[in-house]
Amino acid sequence: MSFLQDPSFFTMGMWSIGAGALGAAALALLLANTDVFLSKPQKAALEYLEDIDLKTLEKEPRTLKAKELWEKNGAVIMAVRRPGCFLCREEAADLSSLKSMLDQLGVPLYAVVKEHIRTEVKDFQPYFKGEIFLDEKKKFYGPQRRKMMFMGFIRLGVWYNFFRAWNGGFSGNLEGEGFILGGVFVVGSGKQGILLEHREKEFGDKVNLLSVLEAAKMIKPQTLASEKK
Repeated sequence: MSFLQDPSFFTMGMWSIGAGALGAAALALLLANTDVFLSKPQKAALEYLEDIDLKTLEKEPRTLKAKELWEKNGAVIMAVRRPGCFLCREEAADLSSLKSMLDQLGVPLYAVVKEHIRTEVKDFQPYFKGEIFLDEKKKFYGPQRRKMMFMGFIRLGVWYNFFRAWNGGFSGNLEGEGFILGGVFVVGSGKQGILLEHREKEFGDKVNLLSVLEAAKMIKPQTLASEKK
């Protein structure tokens, strides 16, 4: 057992343990930056979205069914992960840059939030040029809610998104729930259906604006004749 008294034996052992730990950490980092452990989104059916209860954010709020938002002219709808998040504010500003083109198409732009705390929505409004509604039951974030927890902070894509938004001059805060992932929908009028469904796969995963416009151009506004059918 004299080898136990050899200092080089312990040095070699420590190096082995260290190398193993580094290897495990590298593997964990690699896997965290793939989509292997990301929860897969479940597509929303039009019937599911139509029946969602939303509330206006007026002093005397009224409750309405979500289908009222797109029934006549379709709609572009952003499901905001967290109004105070600077990444969400960046995407809101991007979508708002389409507002004039959407207006020409007669397609409204809306957002839904899952909570209304303090001045968060008010502070979000300068970034978003559409009406905002409250989805208390978080239905727009389903049918299967997906969360990104602390794994998000070791994803290279998330850090890229952070720097992109910072460089764009966006800032935010840490108020509210921000782990349930959001998305963007383009819904056709009446029963035309969901023309685009973008589900955020990680923090700051923005929708493609060209895809939004292309989907909006596919919307067929309801005519009086079609409404009477």
